[in-house]
Amino acid sequence: MGLDHAGEPSSSSLTVFNIQRMSTEDGPGLRTTVFVKGCSLECRWCHNPEGISPSPQVVWHGPKCIGSRACDAACPEDAILRSGDQIEIDHRRCTICGDCVDGCPSGAMEQWGTLWSLGDLVSEVAKDRSYFETSGGGVTVSGGEPALRAPFVASFLERCRALALHTALDTCGMCSQSALLGLAGHADLVLYDVKEIDPERHARFTGQPNQRIFANLVALAEQMRRGDLPAELWIRTPLIPGATLTEENIQGIGAFIAREIGDVVTRWELCAFNNLAPDKYHRLGLRWEFEGLELMTEGELEHFEELGRKSGVDPKIVIATGRTRLERTGDAPAASRSLVGERANHQAGATNEP
Repeated sequence: MGLDHAGEPSSSSLTVFNIQRMSTEDGPGLRTTVFVKGCSLECRWCHNPEGISPSPQVVWHGPKCIGSRACDAACPEDAILRSGDQIEIDHRRCTICGDCVDGCPSGAMEQWGTLWSLGDLVSEVAKDRSYFETSGGGVTVSGGEPALRAPFVASFLERCRALALHTALDTCGMCSQSALLGLAGHADLVLYDVKEIDPERHARFTGQPNQRIFANLVALAEQMRRGDLPAELWIRTPLIPGATLTEENIQGIGAFIAREIGDVVTRWELCAFNNLAPDKYHRLGLRWEFEGLELMTEGELEHFEELGRKSGVDPKIVIATGRTRLERTGDAPAASRSLVGERANHQAGATNEP
């Protein structure tokens, strides 16, 4: 299969922490999204904390545990620590050999991060070709940050395009300009995260300032104006209460889009806060500072969507997506917005949605 439990990735392999099939959130149609391990940002609200470290990680999923203690017997490093019915993994001792994962009868021991060879990864995503052809979908590479493994990802995207698969690159833009533009040259679509307009706030919430991210985005727009790939550019902004969810931020990002790249952007997606990440943090032995925070209401989401439309961009490109919570007036719960929803298609003026 070209897979392995551990080891450092080389130019001929890629550490992937998830391959998500039938995704409707990572580009047009039904998509298979490859999540690359390792990120250049550490967003405090990150919904994929398992993607931040570039190395594989072994975690314990308590609800699955049946108390067999098979992991204790399997671990050659005595890295399984117990306190009552709870397990903690001593990551200073753990060598990611995978023996505890293989030995666990209930699947409570899990490994986040698997090495894939180029040929095997291409073959794996190509299995879903029939779904792509009927839905107008394709393959998306996300992360983590794919540009940190640019040589492998470029070859992967190139091989996918050779099979006539639609390709998309999901990036935070915090990478070298040459890596970004090289990868974008193999992608039909780039999904570009623009999180915060203010450099100091961006650094506070993500660990890095945003000047390089915006400079890379302008360079990408120039590449598109020359007629090179990508053929399409979507901007995505997470709406995080207490962080990016401010009127000043949305208005500022909108003004930047209109001024610098408005002629090449076909969608600006405002992504509602998702509160489903705490379990991942618990399994990594961490606490998520946004745990317990409520979803936005439909009214709040509509307000920020309208702000985006009035920020100077073409209003037809602005679309708000994601789950919203029950309004306190007793109304029925709002339906989750997605890229394949009828209302979403109408609002975005989309032409390539199924």
